[in-house]
Amino acid sequence: MPTDSASLEQLLANPRVWRGRGQSSKRCGLSSGYDVLDRHLPEGGWPQQALTEILIEDYGIGELKLLMPALARLSLADQATEHNEPGWIAWVAPPFQPYAPALQKFGIDLSRMLIVRPRDNTEVLWSAEQALSSGTCAAVLLWPDSLDDQSSRRLQLAAEKGRSWGIAFRPLSARSQPSAAALRIELQPGVNATRLHILKSRGGRPAVIHFPT
Repeated sequence: MPTDSASLEQLLANPRVWRGRGQSSKRCGLSSGYDVLDRHLPEGGWPQQALTEILIEDYGIGELKLLMPALARLSLADQATEHNEPGWIAWVAPPFQPYAPALQKFGIDLSRMLIVRPRDNTEVLWSAEQALSSGTCAAVLLWPDSLDDQSSRRLQLAAEKGRSWGIAFRPLSARSQPSAAALRIELQPGVNATRLHILKSRGGRPAVIHFPT
């Protein structure tokens, strides 16, 4: 008959047992490049293999600048794709033409960028889902006209399958709508700072952060 100590070791070895102490110290997020933001995200950075939603009223208030350090790292890092190459950064239906010199200034490898121009919102969601699940895209940015709960769940599952980071830009009016995204943040410009409100964070808490403009 096993001793109490042996029985405990067997129990802890069971993969179905959740070990709170070990889990709480694990930080596997993708650093945002901003210490103040990383401190408020439960994984110490952007959630990887997941969908992030950024809610904004107007474009150009700093939403892309917020992502640049992480995207630059992804465009250069080995993402362990099946071809052992850095992952692609896919832009699906951007409402503007990405400005190459600015992206290079932030450290983005332009040779790893893909720009997709779908014809309608159905194609936007389909293209983003395919890119996320492909296993070759490190990140997929998308600007859908609409994104219901079911569609967000499909994107979340696709991100998990392809080990990719999805970023969906949505209007502030979508704040009250349900979403399967692991992280939802709201950006609003201010006089001296941009207000970042973490609305939903898997494993974390809501928070408000101010970034100097």
